[in-house]
Amino acid sequence: MMDVKIEQSWKTLLKDEFTKDYFLQIVTFIKAEKALGKIIYPPGALMFNAFEKTPFDKVKVVLLGQDPYHNPGQAHGLSFSVPTGIQKPPSLINIFKELQSDLGMDPSADGNLEKWAEQGVLLLNATLTVRKNEPGSHSKIGWIEFTDAVIKKLSEQKKGIVFLLWGKFAQDKQALIDETRHHVLKAAHPSPFSADKGFFGCKHFSKTNEFLMQRGLQPIDWKLN
Repeated sequence: MMDVKIEQSWKTLLKDEFTKDYFLQIVTFIKAEKALGKIIYPPGALMFNAFEKTPFDKVKVVLLGQDPYHNPGQAHGLSFSVPTGIQKPPSLINIFKELQSDLGMDPSADGNLEKWAEQGVLLLNATLTVRKNEPGSHSKIGWIEFTDAVIKKLSEQKKGIVFLLWGKFAQDKQALIDETRHHVLKAAHPSPFSADKGFFGCKHFSKTNEFLMQRGLQPIDWKLN
């Protein structure tokens, strides 16, 4: 069996996925791209960073992204997040604007969302890799099947998770979620092309914390600095 370098609780949970043909195809495809000298983001050690930072038993919120950032230095395996010191991309700037309007928080100077992940926000991209400067380049190699399995397992084996589905792509995942067990919050994508069509004013940060507190759980401290 392939030894996938992923956090132990997820490794146990997803072990059947790692033996399936589609997962083998992902690995083969990425190895072939690298052999051709293609640059793949995020770096290999950060491919499963979302799982590393948020073990299965800690997941309280799932924030679903689509594709890793495709410019140098941006992707580090957490949806919407960039490493410390990297300029914030436009969608992330809009996320901070909504945080400010919802909770009165000054926008963070930093775009690194690890602090959210460590509190139980699974920052999951549907596709976990991308070719440099080619958005969507790995969206058809099998990752969707893998991350759909992740969402299904969370839905079936946990209760009371808040799923944040921003934009049509994320909202299509609603079918995988048992809404008798979990909360789904939907809004437009925070991208500059759509943020004013229902992302701004969605108040998902305060609503998430209301749901968590109703269940007697610690709310997320969304403040980064």
